[in-house]
Amino acid sequence: MLTSAGHELVRHAKSVLETVNEMSSAMSDFAVGVRGHVRVWANTSAVVQFLPNDLAAFLEREPLIRISLEEKLSYEVVEAVMRGVADIGVFADNVHAPGIQKFAYRKDVLVVLVPADHPLADRAEVQFADTLDFDFVGLNQGSSLLNRMTEAAAALERILKLRIQVTSFDGICRMIEAGHGIGLLPAGAVREEILVAGLRAVRLADPWAVRSLWLGVRDLHALQPEANKLLQHLSGIELNAKTPQ
Repeated sequence: MLTSAGHELVRHAKSVLETVNEMSSAMSDFAVGVRGHVRVWANTSAVVQFLPNDLAAFLEREPLIRISLEEKLSYEVVEAVMRGVADIGVFADNVHAPGIQKFAYRKDVLVVLVPADHPLADRAEVQFADTLDFDFVGLNQGSSLLNRMTEAAAALERILKLRIQVTSFDGICRMIEAGHGIGLLPAGAVREEILVAGLRAVRLADPWAVRSLWLGVRDLHALQPEANKLLQHLSGIELNAKTPQ
């Protein structure tokens, strides 16, 4: 068993290795002509639906800028931006973000995913209250989507029957396909092959089913030029002419 001094030595060694890796990455960037590095943290909804194409379009125009993307829960994204670990964050609108300068990014529409033979499968739309008689497959604790679902159930004085929790939208789809329940997820996360495989996506009619995704930075004026370029690309606005929320 390690002594306290031993634990401290291990911690220091890890810190040194991280520093060496960062230096190696920076030197590699310099060798290939990379002119800047932008750290982006984003929630799963943004990573699955919007960022792949948006980042591809940006990098086609700015090939010498390197982007590192971390997929995290929305509250973790906000914390990373506040600590300066991330230059830009993308998070859901129901997450408290004090001290973060926010810019509108995208709208996120939620659907109910059910097996093709489920009682709700043939409906054009459904109220959340009508889903609460059934078992749910949901994301793990801490996700903004699960928080929204539990809050909505509580407002109806009902309990969310959460049977299984997983870490990804793909996991939700697979569990529903295997018959473990129904799920709530963004429409853009439902791949066409999932629907072909025997699942149905039913529109959720509640007003809160349309969510806003935000871009957030700690200090717009302190952003490096490369991060500012990416933020302008993602927000679609000239930031020096826009007051953040």
